[in-house]
Amino acid sequence: MNQTPKRELHKFEKSLPIALLRTREATTRLFKPFIDGHDLTMPQWRVLRALAEADALDARTLSERCVILPPSLTRIFRAMTQRGLIRQVECADARRHMVALTETGRALFEQVLQESEPDYTRLAKAFGPQRLDMLLDLLNELRDTAQGMVDNPPDDDNDKATTAGS
Repeated sequence: MNQTPKRELHKFEKSLPIALLRTREATTRLFKPFIDGHDLTMPQWRVLRALAEADALDARTLSERCVILPPSLTRIFRAMTQRGLIRQVECADARRHMVALTETGRALFEQVLQESEPDYTRLAKAFGPQRLDMLLDLLNELRDTAQGMVDNPPDDDNDKATTAGS
């Protein structure tokens, strides 16, 4: 019988997906009270946050930037429109659904930002502003690398086996 050698998994504490999930949970707990205090969901906040940096964005771009599936985004748009936080914007391409913040939406964004900024500053100071900036750059590079691997999977099944279970 020909047995394949058993590959040792990364220790649980050194598992990248687990470490990223734990970090997400910890940072979310730090900022969620500010969002909850304004009757927003985390996905709604992400939409508000993305739109605050743009004049208007289409649904596809928002879906990608905010990491929200299109069907969920449709419900989010409906709820945020009813609250007067976003409005539909005319677009030459009728197939594209473009939205922008209303004045109410922008004011809410600014209010949440102002309330949460002291905690963000405290976190940056505790972790180190340069280290936080470097971490954000590294996370973006890691995301791009992983996305490139998803977009261009290896041809050799052995390459897949060496990364399983991380």
